[in-house]
Amino acid sequence: MGRSGDLPRGLVERFVARDGQWPDDTGCPILHVDMDAFYASVEIRERPDLKDKPVVVGGVGNRGVVSSANYIARKYGVRSAMPTSRARRLCPHAVYVSPTFGLYQEVSRGVLAIFRDITPLVEPLSLDEAFLDVAGALRRMGMTSGQIGALIRERVEAEHGITCSVGVAPTKFVAKLASGLCKPDGMLVVPKANVLDFLHPLPVSALWGVGKRTAERMVEVGLERVADVAAAPLPRLRRIIGNALAEHLHPLALGYDDRAVVPESVDKSVGAEETFEVDHWDRKLLKRELLRLSEKTASALRGRGLRGRTVSIKVRFADFTTISRSRTLLVATDVTQEIFKLACQLLDEQTPPGAIRLIGVRVEQLSQDGAEQLLLDAPESGWREADQAADRARAKFGFGAIRPASLLQEAPERSGATEPRPDRP
Repeated sequence: MGRSGDLPRGLVERFVARDGQWPDDTGCPILHVDMDAFYASVEIRERPDLKDKPVVVGGVGNRGVVSSANYIARKYGVRSAMPTSRARRLCPHAVYVSPTFGLYQEVSRGVLAIFRDITPLVEPLSLDEAFLDVAGALRRMGMTSGQIGALIRERVEAEHGITCSVGVAPTKFVAKLASGLCKPDGMLVVPKANVLDFLHPLPVSALWGVGKRTAERMVEVGLERVADVAAAPLPRLRRIIGNALAEHLHPLALGYDDRAVVPESVDKSVGAEETFEVDHWDRKLLKRELLRLSEKTASALRGRGLRGRTVSIKVRFADFTTISRSRTLLVATDVTQEIFKLACQLLDEQTPPGAIRLIGVRVEQLSQDGAEQLLLDAPESGWREADQAADRARAKFGFGAIRPASLLQEAPERSGATEPRPDRP
């Protein structure tokens, strides 16, 4: 979406509470809830002394990217996915923090539990945002959609010490726009009867699917606002942006979006990867990194109740040539040592020598169930039991509380780990 300066004056104020009364939310069962600067907010919760300072999560070195920035840092132009080197130029006095993904996952699970207390129709989009359909909860709870949104905000802050923004609307598209416009720590309610009043003054970049270049092209031909797209004849739109995008954007500009909230999306894969601060040849060092990434990946699998049969590694060399290698197990696993063992085999047997810039581990062919696979050389208590004990310790004390002994040695210079996350269809 465009900058706040692109918005007509007074637009947002029309859809907030006045004298404690929210706009009419009849026919508005969809909520989009988005945590505010999630990673940074969780880090500040853990370190209150950072509250009034610019905080940037990720990209502790110079070759990584920013995972999150609090709103103070954003005033200097720092944004998520920005190269760290640029962030440091924009805000050299910020506090740069390494990500604590285990902690973020723990908080995310707690927030999702709040949502599911209210409705089973929860569609997570990532660790920090989700759509909810509260139509069935309205009568059961004796509340309006807006009141449920306010309750969610109160509970998230009280139980987890972070804030979120909520959009309440008849459709997913409008709800997501609304939550973005009221950040941070706000809520907008867009009545069904006023959807076009809300949408049409917005810049064309607000339309889902319009990137920077497409927006520039549309503005050049006079399509500056959503209203312009709604008023444009469909044949003209097709000539300007192509058939597929025209067919997609025109209904959105008219307020139509029939997508339902989908409670569960099946994860296709889970993994983690690392870009090094300097390129590395040393296979022993690379295997230590594979162990760390296998540990993160396995922990993410167990946190989602998943196991996978195929283990793959991704390797990017100094010249940016990138290869992937994979091998499939007979039985699905979520065990760190099993994933690590296969990843090392792939590195040793199928990866040519060379200076490596990035390495990653990923587990695919996921399932919710599967027989346990025992390693011939596993101790009597079993690797899975050890992993589960480590999970309990990390949930209480953070991801670094329990580590394999080899990871206590000097680690390779890293630029900030990529979050273990699922790929969705």
